[in-house]
Amino acid sequence: MEGCVFKISTTHLNRWARLAAAVLVLMFSGIIYAWSNINLPLTEFGWSASALTFNYTLSVWFFCIGGLISGFLSKKISPILRMMGSAALLFAGFWLVSCLKDGSSILLLYLGYALMAGTGIGIVYNAVIATISGWFPDKKGLCSGALMMGFGLSSFLIGLLAGSLLESGNVDWRVIYRVMGGICGIVILLGSFLIKAPEKAAAKAAKPLSGMTPGQMLKRASFWKLFIYFILLSAVGSSAIAFARSYSISLGLAQNIAVVFAAVVAIANSLGRLASGAIADHFGLTKTKHITSAVAIAAPVLALLGAMLSAPVLGIPGLLLCGFSYGFSPTVSAAFTMEFYGQKDYASNLSIINLVLIPGAFVPTLASAILTASGGSYVPVFSLLIGFSLIGLVLNLTIKEA
Repeated sequence: MEGCVFKISTTHLNRWARLAAAVLVLMFSGIIYAWSNINLPLTEFGWSASALTFNYTLSVWFFCIGGLISGFLSKKISPILRMMGSAALLFAGFWLVSCLKDGSSILLLYLGYALMAGTGIGIVYNAVIATISGWFPDKKGLCSGALMMGFGLSSFLIGLLAGSLLESGNVDWRVIYRVMGGICGIVILLGSFLIKAPEKAAAKAAKPLSGMTPGQMLKRASFWKLFIYFILLSAVGSSAIAFARSYSISLGLAQNIAVVFAAVVAIANSLGRLASGAIADHFGLTKTKHITSAVAIAAPVLALLGAMLSAPVLGIPGLLLCGFSYGFSPTVSAAFTMEFYGQKDYASNLSIINLVLIPGAFVPTLASAILTASGGSYVPVFSLLIGFSLIGLVLNLTIKEA
């Protein structure tokens, strides 16, 4: 009996250690989202702000493409090999950016940061989440939430540190880019030795697993409802994060305080990822859907009231809640993909559902145009986001089964 207890205890410690390693890997993989903190030195090349912003949009696109590649290769190539390849791509991408000089084409930036690093990060993201989830059949939500939290914290922790070094001017930006690429690549490389499927799952690999293929999933009405729902949900959060600093200033906050609140919104996003996972495990997915919609509606409503009344006491909590609700999207979508469409092709199906990021990336641009047209008023911006949330609620209520 004692041996049995010891064996179970070791197994549980083992899976939690692997989860911790996976969170660390994703924390260093999310560097792609730190673009707004680390792009300052590249303004010296004379490229327009819109051209630099487009690099981020491209990064999101190639992140999704990398996820698709990883998902569809998951049955042929092991996670360790995919992660090794992604580490090489990420490092090479940052190194290429560090080699830019006066007269360089911006296409080299797009090639290095967006295509190479973005694709590499998409590959490791899919490989880690799809593999580690197999260790937590009893705590799927918590597992997904912890992983997503690690990925979300990257832009705050690593981006803030790198951004501070770049602004100080004490270290050449090219050295900082090479060090960032090197450290992130090494963490992914080392983590690849711990990211593997449970032995029991591997032993059963020869047996057919339940679930739908990507083709079968795409034919389900539930998938398209979920897909649109998560586009709308991510649009609310991504727009709020994009305007966090300027919105805070519009409420009357000093610029240095507004910068702090913008960073806190990023933390709220990460906490939302962990909290939504715990909620899904405790209350089940059906109730989690309703809680998700409630938060997504309350957030822009508070922010709208703050804008209308110039009241930070309403606007700031609304802004933080927007960031918090944004964290629900990746965690809940991953949980729904597993619950509705099974484990059989989870890696591929997850990479498809993550494509919500592509249309979602356009919404901040649309919101920016609305903000300019309205003379800097955030009322129409948050009115639009409330509309998105309400449409999402309607879709949410119609999703009954896979």
